[in-house]
Amino acid sequence: MTNDLITLVTELDRELLDLYGQDTALFEELTGLQRSLGIMHGDRPICPFLRPYFLSGSDYREICRVANVLSGAFDAMTIATLESPELVAKLGLTKMEERFARFEPGYVSVSVTSRLDTFLFDGGFKFLEYNAENPAGIGDQPSLERLFTHIPRVRQFLEDNAHYLPKPEKKLLEALDRAYREFGGTKLRPNIAIVDWAGVDTRSEFVILCDYFRSQGHNTIICDPESLEYDGKTLWSGAFEIDIFYKRVIIHEFLERFDETHPLSRAMADGNICMANSFRCKIPHKKASLAVLSDDRYQRLFSPLQLEMIAKHIPWTRRVEFGPTSYDGADGIDLIELIRSKRHRFVLKPNDDYGGKGIAFGWESTESEWDDAIEHAVDSTYIVQERAVVARTDIPVFADGEARIESLTVDFDPFLFMGEVEGGMVRLAAGSLVNITSGGGETALTILNEY
Repeated sequence: MTNDLITLVTELDRELLDLYGQDTALFEELTGLQRSLGIMHGDRPICPFLRPYFLSGSDYREICRVANVLSGAFDAMTIATLESPELVAKLGLTKMEERFARFEPGYVSVSVTSRLDTFLFDGGFKFLEYNAENPAGIGDQPSLERLFTHIPRVRQFLEDNAHYLPKPEKKLLEALDRAYREFGGTKLRPNIAIVDWAGVDTRSEFVILCDYFRSQGHNTIICDPESLEYDGKTLWSGAFEIDIFYKRVIIHEFLERFDETHPLSRAMADGNICMANSFRCKIPHKKASLAVLSDDRYQRLFSPLQLEMIAKHIPWTRRVEFGPTSYDGADGIDLIELIRSKRHRFVLKPNDDYGGKGIAFGWESTESEWDDAIEHAVDSTYIVQERAVVARTDIPVFADGEARIESLTVDFDPFLFMGEVEGGMVRLAAGSLVNITSGGGETALTILNEY
């Protein structure tokens, strides 16, 4: 963020506190709107903020450019993995995941929709994770924008400053339709099923997307995998004929309950359903995919431009296992001893989980806690990643009947649609773990064009 933009936003924050610092009626209105608009995680409204997150146009364009390049790198790694038992083992794919990843999706992109979880800092950014499966938050942007139309000073600020409000929900529908056309679909307005377990905390977002898809002429339902039936040609949920299966159910959870006999499995094996994302997206979704990208042993998989972007924007990452590794320009370093001796530099993450579960931060752990975390990581399937520089931002927050400025960690996560960025999820939290499931908040993204 440039100094001019920081000054502009800081002045806005001061005015917001002066105008609304004790405006309990406004706070109640904003909370009620979130409930009515479905901006919720379970029963909790997720936006306690008085303004959007502002990102300069120049920063946004650079993030878009790099994300597009790295999307190609993840795709290249995925294709190579289908031909390489070594990479299958390195990524920690189960036998079932590997088998299902070989179902041909019928379209070119590995992930129709995905998300790069990103930390910004002065002068740059790092991509820490790749959600290649079914990223949440795509439906939140338009609803979050509506909140701030109820704050007069924010409305005026946007009128006074040239800006762009992303439309990820529009790009999502375009990407789903494009995948359907590549798959061979011919219906003008194909039917869409949004599929996840009944009762998940993200259901409110499904309702937002369902309403949007319907507004664009697509018959759409939200359904559970248990409701599916397959007649050998068509996948159904009750009497609803499914043309596009928009998968929000997590693959490893699906495979814990079902096998090749499930209606979805049979339809995919027969090539009779356009599923986005397909089971193949599990390959780049594994956090160990960043270990493949950042390890010099696999440079042959990537183009010179991809290698340049990997070196600059992907942190050093390794699968946690016994043996030597390279680090900081040196080879033959014992990986476990490195992690143990320099805990303030590293974070441990489960290879395939979500919601912040199982993460251990070395800089927040005692020596004994860190030793226990390493032991657990060795016995499980984990990655270790070098700590990224993280910027914090000041933003006005309302809680307990008043507004105040809080300094929070920012996680900006651009959405990709067949490799092209449109908008992103902006999450903020007080600690190192920036996650909605773990209590973090979310606000709208606004691109300020002239900065």
